[in-house]
Amino acid sequence: MTEAERLLAAGAPHGTLVIAEQQTAGRGRLGRSWISEPETGIYASILLRLSLSPANLPIASLVLGLATAEAIDKATHVACDLRWPNDVLINERKVAGILTHLVDACIVAGIGINVNQTSFPAGLRTPPTSLRLESGGRQQSREAVVVALLDSLDGFCSTLQAKGPEGILRAFTSSSSYAVNRRVVVEEGGLKGLTAGLDENGFLLVRCDTGRIARIASGGIRPDHMR
Repeated sequence: MTEAERLLAAGAPHGTLVIAEQQTAGRGRLGRSWISEPETGIYASILLRLSLSPANLPIASLVLGLATAEAIDKATHVACDLRWPNDVLINERKVAGILTHLVDACIVAGIGINVNQTSFPAGLRTPPTSLRLESGGRQQSREAVVVALLDSLDGFCSTLQAKGPEGILRAFTSSSSYAVNRRVVVEEGGLKGLTAGLDENGFLLVRCDTGRIARIASGGIRPDHMR
């Protein structure tokens, strides 16, 4: 992402892609680290110049999640689930993560996909997995996943341009088991309840146990297994 921001400052256009074989300072959401085993995963940053108002910026994370999940399905025939705001899951294990921030009206998006890893450190917040592990141990082509990712990202950006945020909101809701009627706990604050879809800006709505509808503007969610 540091190199992507340097290219952005030099005037790089929409769609500029930066790929690393390994990250020495991988960043995750909320300051967490992202483990980047050399030559096994996809560690990419991309510049997106999208027509989004500041209020609509969460839509960018949804676009990237949809494109990542579709690309994985196209390249490996492994189906993914999406967990708001930016986790790509297979069988409740995290296979990819997305980190976005705004720099000079351009979205700088980091995408990490576990492709050919066969083991992971213990104690991670969400159990991890890789495309190789989820496809019976078959070595997967990182190049094929990247090509599919760029194609899918182009498609969802076109959907955003043609149909506005509403088309992305519908696509995400239909692709995520977490979007509606899933019992969750919110990481920040510990609020619990049932997910109730997304608002017009891409923020998650949660129906609390009191009946109140809460709008989740930051942080993430996890399954609530206590009830």
